[in-house]
Amino acid sequence: MSRREVSVVKILNPSDRADAVAVVEQVFQQEKQWIRRADDEIPRDLESNVRSSWFLCRVGDEPAGVIRLFYDPPLEAPPELDFKFERDIDFDRVLEGRRFADIGRFMILPKYRRRIEVALQLMKVAVAETVERGYTHFITDVFESDPHCPLDFHTRVLGFERIGTHRYGELDCSSVRIILVLDLARAYHRLARRRDRVFRQVVAGMQESFEALPVAPAL
Repeated sequence: MSRREVSVVKILNPSDRADAVAVVEQVFQQEKQWIRRADDEIPRDLESNVRSSWFLCRVGDEPAGVIRLFYDPPLEAPPELDFKFERDIDFDRVLEGRRFADIGRFMILPKYRRRIEVALQLMKVAVAETVERGYTHFITDVFESDPHCPLDFHTRVLGFERIGTHRYGELDCSSVRIILVLDLARAYHRLARRRDRVFRQVVAGMQESFEALPVAPAL
């Protein structure tokens, strides 16, 4: 029997939102127990929402995964987060000439976690949307003790850089959060040199969009 097609849509209608909420409920509410109500996570007015974009992946007709982009996130580090830089970084300099999109709420249902194309297709649409809007960098948190933590993939394959940690955040998880930053233009050139499956399925065909982004100095 052939494998069912993997597809991704931007969530703009109640039907797609309902399927995405079902994914959030199973992963973040029931499995991880990081939230109380899945329905509170995804705004209802997504079509007119300019601060965030949500995407839903399906395998065949079944919802399989979700990812969210949040544009121009607040980057202050209030003391209550227990934020620590892992190396000597001038944070004011980090902000100069860079536009950040927070990439998060990246979750895949357990039955589809072995299908790498689910993760890659979600990353593809998130990268395309971010670059088309002129944002230059991703910022995200990953949980150090989460058994499904994508830290290795993010850093080894995509090129995310660790910049710090914090202990507390909006999700109810006691794990240390590792803060990662990705320069999208540098990531494209890194992947283009390899021409591997990640390049082909995530960023191939976006050369002009990436070349329009400024390349900031390394952190």
